[in-house]
Amino acid sequence: MPEVTLAVAGAGLRGTIYARRAHATGTAVVAVAEPDPVRRARFAAEFGIAPARTFADWRDLAGIGRIADGIVIATQDSEHAEPAVRFAGLGYHILLEKPMAPDEADSVRIVEAVEHAGTMLAVCHVLRYMPYTRKLRELVGQGRIGEPISIQHLEPIGWWHYAHSYVRGNWRRTDTSGPMLLTKSCHDIDWISYVMGETPVRVSSFGRRSHFRAEQRPAGATDRCVSCPVEPDCPYSAPRLYLSCLGDPRREAWPLGAVTHDVTRAGVLAALADGPYGRCVYASDNDVVDHQVVNLEFGSGRTGSFTVTAFTPLAQRQTRLFGTHGAIEGDGRRLTVHDFVSGQVETIETAGADEELHGHGGGDEALTDAFVSAIATGDPSLLGSDARHALAGHRVVWAAEQARRTGTVVDIAPTTPRKGD
Repeated sequence: MPEVTLAVAGAGLRGTIYARRAHATGTAVVAVAEPDPVRRARFAAEFGIAPARTFADWRDLAGIGRIADGIVIATQDSEHAEPAVRFAGLGYHILLEKPMAPDEADSVRIVEAVEHAGTMLAVCHVLRYMPYTRKLRELVGQGRIGEPISIQHLEPIGWWHYAHSYVRGNWRRTDTSGPMLLTKSCHDIDWISYVMGETPVRVSSFGRRSHFRAEQRPAGATDRCVSCPVEPDCPYSAPRLYLSCLGDPRREAWPLGAVTHDVTRAGVLAALADGPYGRCVYASDNDVVDHQVVNLEFGSGRTGSFTVTAFTPLAQRQTRLFGTHGAIEGDGRRLTVHDFVSGQVETIETAGADEELHGHGGGDEALTDAFVSAIATGDPSLLGSDARHALAGHRVVWAAEQARRTGTVVDIAPTTPRKGD
């Protein structure tokens, strides 16, 4: 296959993950746009990118025209639509970090832009690409549980991960990022549809911000963890979390990389003294829910339920799929198949233990490989999904948020297929 070239807009954790995988498999990473000067310099040095192709703003990268076959867009959620539309117009194939955009109007703009340009768009619904998911779909396709009737799916965010990203971090507010169901779980909703083989037609939802609010603040707590007398007994202690990352390269990259570039004890404490990640979780400006349930009905009459919650250990997703002749339980790595006819139980391992919590069980790598292969061959079917599939899943999320806010059951209008499909 011909060599593929990539540019990257947004050289944070996600953009770097995709770039590293692409580079490791023979793809040339030839340009980067990243506003943070430390990240920008590190990224350019790692991939050998010339200063003339290193930019602080994606607009400057776009301004020099198309210099690569594809681009990874991993900017902040609210900054997805403009670069996606612009780079599609330049002829780039696009790997777009989820969610597509905070609202439907901008997401539709992206879909229309790539369709008009005739380029490929892969939204990073990485759960679709896990070996675990492939095996689950294979078992269902083989009829191992008969006809699937209902599904239960749990996303256990993890107490400290939620505090890091959704109380103190970039995804803490609906007005600057989006509702938590969109920013954290849009690929779970997409995954449920993928496994069931159809998109939901009706949805209801319940959830709220129950714990991370001023009323739950412990007596004597201060606004900053570093000066708080109750910090030693608080499960959401910022010093405990971030100082424990020191010396572990993986944890220094995330979550500590979002807090400070100075990975020393003094550097961490300085960042916690005046930065957002040192705030008391009961005295932040967050407004997104900390737990939510979504009930789904499919056109076939099948049903599903999804729960996302902050109040868990950090763990892989857990799923139970119920069929007419059997059932499957899964934890992101292991699938247990119950046969109602024979009574037998079979356990299938789909990934190594080290993959379980890192790289989405191999999904990050498999998605990147599929994107690069699709560009190299000109075959969009290798992606297994397209812009309108991604939009359909996002519409389920927006309908669920409408249902949660209004206390109603919401009908979901089908996504119009692309002309010619």
